[in-house]
Amino acid sequence: MPSPDRLNETFGVRIYKEYFNFACAHFLIFDDGTREELHGHNYQATFQIEGDIGPDSDLFMDFLLIKPMVKAVCDSLDHRTIFPQFNAHLEIGVLDEAHYRVVYQGRDVYTVPKRDTLILPIPNTSSERLAEYLCKQTLRAMVAQYPQARITFVEFSVEESRGQAALYRQHYAQARPLCELVALLDQVPQDKLVTA
Repeated sequence: MPSPDRLNETFGVRIYKEYFNFACAHFLIFDDGTREELHGHNYQATFQIEGDIGPDSDLFMDFLLIKPMVKAVCDSLDHRTIFPQFNAHLEIGVLDEAHYRVVYQGRDVYTVPKRDTLILPIPNTSSERLAEYLCKQTLRAMVAQYPQARITFVEFSVEESRGQAALYRQHYAQARPLCELVALLDQVPQDKLVTA
């Protein structure tokens, strides 16, 4: 049995770059069902991942390989209007081949171009839920390069304005291969996805 005084070591990388940014329009739906006005933010992202270094390496992960993955995930939201797919206060459908129709509580109707809009598989477009979505998308992007990387911790933060950020974290008591973690993410039901 390990000593309680044993040092618990992990290694990791934290990446924050000015180009990990994206501009989105959204509105937040509050717990009481009311909503904000449609507005936008210039978001900034930070990504951190930790785990074990294998016996044959002194490198946990290469910054040069991870940076383009995080940038691509951020870029996928850039200059889009975003709506949450799984919110009971919204009805989202395809109006025609070029437009979505989004209805808030049966009264506010948005007709939006598909090319400018993303329907995200999240319950709300809060910074917390965006951080969760972006973290999971980043892990999916990383699995091809690092399938056997042994992960203990991952964090994605989304800053919606200078000085205020929301976080999403995953902690694991023991290191787990990234491919295993991503397989768990992909078990999320896809039956309610809005298709183009």
